[in-house]
Amino acid sequence: MPGENLSRDEARERAALLSVDGYEVFLDVRSALGDTGSGSGAGGARTFRSVTTIRFRCAEPGAASFADLVAPSVTAVSLNGRDLDPGAVFDGTRILLEDLAADNELVVDAQCAYSRTGEGLHRFVDPEDGEVYLYTQYEPADSRRVFANFEQPDLKAPFRFEVRTPEEWVAWSNGVGELVDGVWRFAETKPISTYITAILAGPYHYVTDSYSRTFADGTTLDIPLGAMCRKGLAPYFDSDDVFLVTKQGLDFFHDHFDYPYPFGKYDQAFVPEYNLGAMENPGLVTFREEFIFRGKVTQAAYERRANVVLHEMAHMWFGDLVTMEWWDDLWLKESFADFMGSFSLVEATRFTSGWVTFANNRKAWAYRADQLPSTHPVTADIRDLEDAKLNFDGITYAKGASVLKQLVAYVGPEAFLEGARRYFKRHAYGNTRLGDLLSVLEETSGRDMASWSRAWLQTAGVNSLTPAVLLNADGLITELAVIQEAAESHPELRPHRVAVGLYRRSPDGVLERYARAEVDVDGPRTVVGELVGSEAPDLVLVNDDDLTYCKIRFDEGSLATLRAHLGEITDPLARALCWSALWNLTRDALMPARDFVDLVLRFAGRESDIGVLQMLHAWAGSALTHYAAPEWRAAGERLLAEGALKELRLAEPGSQHQLTWARFFAAVASSEAHLQLLQGLLEGTAKIDGLDVDQELRWAFLEPLTSHGVADEKALAAELARDDTASGKRHQVRCLAGRPSAAVKAQAWAQVVESDALSNALVEATISGFVQGSQRQLLAPYAERYFEVIERTWADRSIQIGMDVVRGLFPSLQDSPETLAATDTWLTTHADAAPALRRLVLESRDDLARALRAQACDGLAAR
Repeated sequence: MPGENLSRDEARERAALLSVDGYEVFLDVRSALGDTGSGSGAGGARTFRSVTTIRFRCAEPGAASFADLVAPSVTAVSLNGRDLDPGAVFDGTRILLEDLAADNELVVDAQCAYSRTGEGLHRFVDPEDGEVYLYTQYEPADSRRVFANFEQPDLKAPFRFEVRTPEEWVAWSNGVGELVDGVWRFAETKPISTYITAILAGPYHYVTDSYSRTFADGTTLDIPLGAMCRKGLAPYFDSDDVFLVTKQGLDFFHDHFDYPYPFGKYDQAFVPEYNLGAMENPGLVTFREEFIFRGKVTQAAYERRANVVLHEMAHMWFGDLVTMEWWDDLWLKESFADFMGSFSLVEATRFTSGWVTFANNRKAWAYRADQLPSTHPVTADIRDLEDAKLNFDGITYAKGASVLKQLVAYVGPEAFLEGARRYFKRHAYGNTRLGDLLSVLEETSGRDMASWSRAWLQTAGVNSLTPAVLLNADGLITELAVIQEAAESHPELRPHRVAVGLYRRSPDGVLERYARAEVDVDGPRTVVGELVGSEAPDLVLVNDDDLTYCKIRFDEGSLATLRAHLGEITDPLARALCWSALWNLTRDALMPARDFVDLVLRFAGRESDIGVLQMLHAWAGSALTHYAAPEWRAAGERLLAEGALKELRLAEPGSQHQLTWARFFAAVASSEAHLQLLQGLLEGTAKIDGLDVDQELRWAFLEPLTSHGVADEKALAAELARDDTASGKRHQVRCLAGRPSAAVKAQAWAQVVESDALSNALVEATISGFVQGSQRQLLAPYAERYFEVIERTWADRSIQIGMDVVRGLFPSLQDSPETLAATDTWLTTHADAAPALRRLVLESRDDLARALRAQACDGLAAR
């Protein structure tokens, strides 16, 4: 049998053959405590007992199929009362099922392994108090690491879980649970896919609330609410705010979806060492625990958390109630959840500027992904599970959400929401493809959804829109056209519903819109007739209000206005769109990196939106590290650090802007004077009024002090003693790997590449510390080693760790034609490497080539 990487063709064949009536799963996780002892499997891995009973039907009695299970060992297998030899039917990833009956019962008793990579049943030991915590994470296909099943989204079934835990523990699952004779027994679920089942167990801190909704027919829906985290994080857990956003979201979705929440309770668990932002397990949503804030954070952090809470809640309908048939249509849930997360955020919560964040932050992810060689249509071609894992990307999420935003502008919000309502009712507890959604949208909008889909969902690439303005002698517009262009690699021109805004400077020195027209852009050139006769603008902003998905370009006059007056734009969304467009110009080697840095230095201090400011800091850092000419980097770093310190001192004491500038100053500080200031702030010998140097900020200051050789291992040990927690350990590991020493780099490389002893979170922290922009020479020897080890690493490690290593250790800081040539040589000589691995290397190669083009552009600016 082919093994762990299930193909689409295999899944289709199995779905045509089998229908699943139900699962009963018993897990004994008492082995999570103590030494491995009896809970030890092959290779010494700590294991737990998993007993699964599956009732299913076969459309062709006598046929053969297989069940999925990734486990160190199988104790017993029986099919329809007939004992099977585990050694004969189990190959480590699949269980062969021959001579199936019309109705079947499969029982599998296995020893499954606890995970340290966040895939399957993850086991975490809290260094603060020694407590052990368990949680599951499956998407796309890791439930088979916990129990035997048919691991594909279109073989839905009800599940009954039972979990035996250590006596003092509590367990949770998708359904309501009760403790009976030492076993936690959970109510049967609705028919759901394997990848959204969930188990959580341990001494979690748990708080409760409730939600109630009375509908027009007089019926009442009561939803028990719960939220949990590790005991060590309980003092920081602002569960009241989590519950507030949860209730606001439930109100919003019930108002608009006309389909009551179907999964009973609604628990939300914040768990350690989590690979994702969150996961939409119905009734038991899991989040990364970093959404519990140990120190002071900005409103952008609370907005981000609220957005994720709402994104996952939208999945209860888009993804859990109605699920894609196969991972080709992953967008059917992720694009909708991404869009609905922002939509509900703005309409239902205090975060009314959510569309600004979407335009500035979320779409930046999409623009980058859509210009990589691995770009793909929103509806992707997913051949197998490795493809599926890599397609949780900026196309599936952010571009898809942007396209839906465009669709709402195209068909109108009510037609869109009515289509969603019909979609839920028509396909509840079922599986769908693209056509199922298009058909209901066509019904409700009266629009031709097939042509829209071909342009927006079934082709890849991003268009650019540029204004062309003609004026008469009186300074009035005689023609304003929008020029649409596409990359040679993806030449599709698309229909865009856009707003074109005209801006001019007022006598009191602000840049404001004085005219706006909506137009359907179609083809290479579209004239905006409504704006003829308007007074000459200082700035033309195509895609004003961010209705479509495109790269905004500027005419020469508009670009000159932005260079001089960007900070004077009064509208936050318009300003964010201009910043995003300027960043795209920088990435496309059409604006020198030093010019972008100069714009940040001159105008970022006026930015009112804290999320936009944080994005500007990230972009400025990337511009300096990757896009600036090497000979200008030192000067650019000095300018950024001086500018950041100036804004830090000017910021209102105690404000979120002050905190944001403090973090950015730490990120770019490198001179002796600046590092001394950081050390003084850390030790309390220096002070900036209003700046509270809490524990999280202490680690942010320690990282540059460590990477520049000011703080040593002894200082880090002292800081860990001060913050001996899971978070503190991650920070310490990151700082340790960042020390400027060849021996340190060799040790960090070995820990990540040559050993699998580190957990997923510590692998991530080590890679983050290893890669320092100030240590290019120290890292140079690892460029050649990278290409020697990645194929073996990909084969030997889990896909999550493989992705972290291949992406994180690519020698992007060795930004030279020689590194580009070495990458090309590897790609040429490894044509038969795993497609997912080649994709990751191709993406990194493209980033490197882009950096070299941008550096050449920046170098020309100095001449």
